[in-house]
Order: sequence, then C-alpha cells, then structure tokens
Amino acid sequence: MPVDQEAFKQALRGWASGVTVVTSRSGNTVHGMTVSAFSSVSADPPLVLVCANRSSTTHRVIEQGGVFAVNILAAHQREISNLFASPNNEDTRLDHVTWTEGVTGVPILDEALVALECTVTKAHREGSHTIYVGRVEAVHTSDREPLLYYKGCYRSLLCEE
Repeated sequence: MPVDQEAFKQALRGWASGVTVVTSRSGNTVHGMTVSAFSSVSADPPLVLVCANRSSTTHRVIEQGGVFAVNILAAHQREISNLFASPNNEDTRLDHVTWTEGVTGVPILDEALVALECTVTKAHREGSHTIYVGRVEAVHTSDREPLLYYKGCYRSLLCEE
C-alpha cells in the first residue's frame, strides 16, 4: 500500500535542491511555473527531465509548444520563485520579471544562474503529472550563487574546505 500523501511530502522536504522556474512558449502564449522536480537524464545526448502537473497552464503550453526552458534561480531570486509558485496572477507572471527570448523562443529569465533551453523528446503521463524529457538545445550560464530550498526554507550555499 502506498504511503500517505502528506507523509510522502514531509519525507521529500529532506531533499535539498536548487530552485527552478520552467518556462515555455506555444505561438504567442508564454508561461512559467516553479518546479521542484527537475533532473539531468543523459550527457550524450544532453537530456533533462521536468515534471509538470497536468492541471497547470504551463503543462498545456509545453504540451502544445513542444519546448521549455529550465531556469535555475540565483540566490537573489527568491521573489521570482515565490511569484511563479503562487496561484495568483498565473497568466501575468512573466509580466513581472525581466526576460529575453531564447533561441527556441522560450522565455529565459534574466540573471538566472543557469538556463537550459529544451525541445521535448518524450512525454510520460504518471499520476497527476507528465514527465517531459527534453533535449538541451542551448545553455546559458553565470557565476552567481544558487538559490537552494530545504525543509520548507530557502538556504544559502556554504563552501567548507
């Protein structure tokens, strides 16, 4: 028997991770949402995956447009994480941040730590989400510090040598 949903969520709070905003475009429609389920899949070819709730607008835009970007947020972008995680103003989130259009047409958030532009290669429906596997078409990097999330709080990266 599967574990209780709340017990599962509580257990995953112990997984420290970077914070990402996944953006997408379909025609003239652009959208984005904070995503905690992101991972690299392969270096050859370069593939990543993101999990998108099928009830989200961003899911629909990825499904229709076939492209997405994983914007890995920098430490100073907490407000952007909160904005894209909130159900408020869902259709105008990108109006409140600065971004540029990437080579695939997707929004790339200005000052992100990293942005990976992807073309969808596979989509797998599992539970309430779709797992989108994307081939990385372009990479944008910076030397900023990452925004981290652990046990319900944003955290700083400490380097101990």
